[in-house]
Amino acid sequence: MTMTTLILLTTLLCLLQTFLPPLFRYYLRPDPKIGAALGNRDAPVEASVYAGRAERALRNMMEAMLLFTPVALLATTQPGVDQDGAVFGALIFLAARAVYVPVYILGVAGLRSLVWTVGHVGVLLIALELL
Repeated sequence: MTMTTLILLTTLLCLLQTFLPPLFRYYLRPDPKIGAALGNRDAPVEASVYAGRAERALRNMMEAMLLFTPVALLATTQPGVDQDGAVFGALIFLAARAVYVPVYILGVAGLRSLVWTVGHVGVLLIALELL
């Protein structure tokens, strides 16, 4: 797998994650608020616990992407970078971020922090290849 493919897959994961907060806020609830979802949303709909977690997980993903994207792009353009090492770091990041979302939404607190750390280790591994 190439770094370009991993950047695209990570971006796709981020894009898919943007659908989760409104899905939990408006649709996946005992009393779906479809009218509110299709309207102007002038009156806020109270977020369920899961919707709140999905929103926080998405914010965290955006923050993580700010760290991952520049180092991953640099790894594809800088001469002399060990691509195998950079790809390994990107794979770790992608896998950790894919696991992070359900772990966060389900509220597995200790595991959530561990998975978050593993994702950041993946970014660090890419960065180390740039030195």
